[in-house]
Amino acid sequence: MARRLYRSKPRITGRRIGLYVLLIAVAALFIGPFLILLSAATKPATQDVFGFPPDLIPRPPVAEWFREAWTTIPYARFLVNSVIYVGITVPVYLVVSALTAYPLARIAFRGRGVFFMLFLSIMFLPGELMLIPRFLVMSELGLTDTFAAVILPAILSSLGIFLLRQAFSQIPDEIVEAARVDGANEFAIFWRICVPIVAPTLAVLAILGFVSVWNSFIWPLVVLTTQSKFPIALGIAYLSGVSGTDVRGLAAGTVISLIPVIVVFLFLQKRILNSMGGAVKG
Repeated sequence: MARRLYRSKPRITGRRIGLYVLLIAVAALFIGPFLILLSAATKPATQDVFGFPPDLIPRPPVAEWFREAWTTIPYARFLVNSVIYVGITVPVYLVVSALTAYPLARIAFRGRGVFFMLFLSIMFLPGELMLIPRFLVMSELGLTDTFAAVILPAILSSLGIFLLRQAFSQIPDEIVEAARVDGANEFAIFWRICVPIVAPTLAVLAILGFVSVWNSFIWPLVVLTTQSKFPIALGIAYLSGVSGTDVRGLAAGTVISLIPVIVVFLFLQKRILNSMGGAVKG
């Protein structure tokens, strides 16, 4: 007679309950501002936005503020500009970071440690400190108020080089040596063996690069003067100046600008988990 196996249910202890409460509190801390923003963007004009205690439920929810934000400024143009900036910057940024990090991790040459420390030291410099030197360089090259002026400074990141260098360094030497024995050259080892292994790190850098370029505000504000070249972050600031105290329209415009970030993050998050799962199985 077959025995029935029963799985014991996990015991609900005070420690577990405390952990759940802590996780819910942290989640509310991060999700709360977005919910407040979404609530303000969908509230009718007759409902108070700044009431206390906060009333997050619109009565009834409306979409007119999204239409107003879309038509008050050239919103579509700003979105297209941001897509262009991201679409060019992020792939080039990943390629440049990988090509720079691989020699620092896998190829022995004189001065490798010095170069790595130089890249590492740039991480500790405030971004505002580099605004004037970058602007002077772009001015000398005649690139101010161009798409290239926004893209070029963003394609080299010391953080990306550092993370990829650490990822390349953790690849077992046996895998690389086996590829060399099979006759693979250095570029083939880099592209066919090492890059697939560090795919999770590349996905993380893609997320960080996308968010950084999409939300870029200070540098485009410094180097751009033509409105038709503004990214979405500058467009939101322009909407704030046009709409004045129209908090609902500004909130709606901000929500629209966040949708691509959320979609890309969810897409690449799945890729990270799949890559990590494949690495564990291998």
